Amino acid sequence: MDGRSRKVDGFLKKAKQWKEEFETLREIILDCDLTEDMKWMHPCYMYDDKNIVLIHGFNEYCAILFHKGALLKDPHGILIQQTENVQAARQVRFTNVNEIVELAPILKDYIKEAIEVEKAGLKVEMNKDIQIPEELQQKFNESPQLKKAFEELTPGRQRAYGFYFSKAKQSKTRVSRIEKYVPHILEGKGLND
Repeated sequence: MDGRSRKVDGFLKKAKQWKEEFETLREIILDCDLTEDMKWMHPCYMYDDKNIVLIHGFNEYCAILFHKGALLKDPHGILIQQTENVQAARQVRFTNVNEIVELAPILKDYIKEAIEVEKAGLKVEMNKDIQIPEELQQKFNESPQLKKAFEELTPGRQRAYGFYFSKAKQSKTRVSRIEKYVPHILEGKGLND
């Protein structure tokens, strides 16, 4: 078996945009002895059941995403941090199949390095800082039950709420957002659950 997944075959058959690019990336990645599956509605490639790289498309570009890309050396300067809040993953973006073909040997080197990172058990040091806006702290003071429920959420869920609440420019908007999500927090749910 060459590690191919029928689910990915189906994904590629249905692809309207980036089809040729996806197929080219698939061949490059499978040449690195990874196992293919669908995760998060995208082709995902694993080594020993650990996620190494994912293929995905956007309107302006398609990309491969290295799950622990922040740990790669990136001597060619091709890795991109999607947003300032993304801590571990890094993308390599493409707008046409020729760019992929040109970078194929370099991509294979990066994939092999990503496999070595996984074999070594390396982990990305996550920024554990959670923004607690004044309005949320006030709500915690009023409701110890809410504070306890918030503290029992995973750190990622806490960060997502803290970031979302803090992002509002006006205090009344922050209060409104907090009020809206109090039931979610009390139920142990994340922002997008």
